[in-house]
Amino acid sequence: MKCGLPLVLAAAVILSAGCGGQSPKDVANPRGGSKPAANTATPNATGSVSDPGPRPGDNGVSPLPQGQDTGTTTGSAAQGPAGTGDSSDSGKKAQAGDSNQVPMGKVTAIRLINPSSGWAGGEGWIARTDDGGKHWNVQYAGEEVVDQLFALNGREAWAVFGRKPGESGNRRLLHTTDGGKHWSPVGRVPDGGFLHFVSSREAFLANYHSSDGGETWSKLPVPSSLTGEAYFHDAKNGWAVTRTDGEFVVRRTTDGGKTWNEVMSRKLEGGLNGAVIRSAGTNDAWVECIGDSGMSQTSYSLFHTKDGGIHWQTVLANSTAGGGPAPGFPLNQTTGPVNRGSKPGPLYVVSTDVAYMGGECPACSNPNTIGKTTDGGKTWVNSEAVFPGDAGGLLAFADARHGWWICTNYKEPSVLYTTSDGGMHWVKVHTFNPAITG
Repeated sequence: MKCGLPLVLAAAVILSAGCGGQSPKDVANPRGGSKPAANTATPNATGSVSDPGPRPGDNGVSPLPQGQDTGTTTGSAAQGPAGTGDSSDSGKKAQAGDSNQVPMGKVTAIRLINPSSGWAGGEGWIARTDDGGKHWNVQYAGEEVVDQLFALNGREAWAVFGRKPGESGNRRLLHTTDGGKHWSPVGRVPDGGFLHFVSSREAFLANYHSSDGGETWSKLPVPSSLTGEAYFHDAKNGWAVTRTDGEFVVRRTTDGGKTWNEVMSRKLEGGLNGAVIRSAGTNDAWVECIGDSGMSQTSYSLFHTKDGGIHWQTVLANSTAGGGPAPGFPLNQTTGPVNRGSKPGPLYVVSTDVAYMGGECPACSNPNTIGKTTDGGKTWVNSEAVFPGDAGGLLAFADARHGWWICTNYKEPSVLYTTSDGGMHWVKVHTFNPAITG
């Protein structure tokens, strides 16, 4: 099948952004890439998002600070609804440590604790691995789809569930303090945004703030004409993108949203249909601006600042024939860094220097690609690895070198690939069981 390339406006750019590359068998051996930076992950580094369009929600997670307790388990005490004490969920019972008792075909959320351990969630289940993804212990079985997973360390984590069919209102939030042996209901989250905890008690989700571990939420002020979601790194420092006639503006607050100052503006020659913001430090922000879509293509751009918005680095400028110019760039833009694929895939920020981003090409036989920066966005390196999976992908990294990439087909189970050299090579580790085998 021919690839549906981004068709950016110069032949040289098209070549660098094309869908060609190596199709993986059990191991993909990309030749591109640069030496990753050393791990400087912070507790508030950012996560991935799998929806390439305007993103009301996010399955992203963040790397752990080094030295945190990994909470490795030697066995699993899987808890269904009876174990959580949540009478609102009459979900299926999971046999302790036996993933064959619960269908695990489609993965919808991932959380990497360290290179060996992590959680995955899907359509009615949460499971954990402690051997690099080779084997999984189902720890929770219910009815709703897991939208997000977030962990402070290997023992304390949270899971956000999607709404049941016909259900309205806020979504359920579960919590574990023993590495996933028991999951208990905490409360409900008020929005579909990216959830991140900065301590056991304090959390942020778009412009909502909790100081009691997610039980209750208060709203933080945001500027008018907001595009996408605001992102609060902590109780005082936050970022937002607004749109006015003919331009978009990146704004920053240092007083909890009381005032918002303009730190960057760009002219728009096309649409602006969403924004995704992540932060790896108080003065750090990665801002993805999502433009128009057409012909299975979406234009987008990515910007980065390390100094509170004083200086900005253009990381990516992906214009497409179907979506038009990348937000913030002219129609005749023919040069600049580009990611492979015709639509944005998941963005995962590891540190102020290191970020990975997937690309998606719906018209390609192997639609999932990946690129990275290890110098804060000054250079971008596209891997030659390509993977199947027409339902998109999920990314998670423990540090600059160790990561997971989960790719999913609509009619086939999700597949886990891992890297230990900063995306230079990817190994097929696990295919999630799609059916109960009893």
